[in-house]
Amino acid sequence: MTIATVDAVPTELVPGRGGGGPAPTRTVVAYGFWIFILSDITMFSGLFAAYAVLSSRTAGGPTGNEVFNLRHVFIETACLLVSSYTCGLGALSAERRQRDRFLVFAACTFVLGAAFLFIEISEFAGMVRADAGPGRSAFLSAFFALVGMHGAHVTSGLVWLAYMVAQVVVKGLRPHVLRRLLCFSLFWHALDIIWIGVITLVYLMGAR
Repeated sequence: MTIATVDAVPTELVPGRGGGGPAPTRTVVAYGFWIFILSDITMFSGLFAAYAVLSSRTAGGPTGNEVFNLRHVFIETACLLVSSYTCGLGALSAERRQRDRFLVFAACTFVLGAAFLFIEISEFAGMVRADAGPGRSAFLSAFFALVGMHGAHVTSGLVWLAYMVAQVVVKGLRPHVLRRLLCFSLFWHALDIIWIGVITLVYLMGAR
């Protein structure tokens, strides 16, 4: 009788022996980044829930209808949505190895994102001057926490974009740079989706 040994079995069929190996870098990066995006969305879900519960707790202070300026919100939204469009065009230009076009669209994305932040910070400053700061009521605390956290993410996105532009200028559109640009593009588009939730729950419903 012949006794079969492990060595007689094809290597690709033996668990842990060849045929597998570590996953490609692109797969690992994509998987890890999606986990990051989902964890971020989970965090914002908690902030949305907190705002929904506390939105009526004004403690005799100003309500959303009294402090929100929908005209400014509309301009903010337009800036962010258009920046998402230019970000997408920049990602396509990078994939096609059109470096100069990418830099132009990256600059447009940065300017629009910075305009969004400027309007939001101006809004916050005006609310604080009108005695509608985060310490005034539970409603305003939840508002500043939710909208401010989104603004902090936009700020980090602008820093990330500036870093990616520097990498493209120095290193060119190499595969690992393109992977990072793809991650940034996903992050920026996710901020747009979250902002749609913010304007719906916070501004449009709060101004009624």
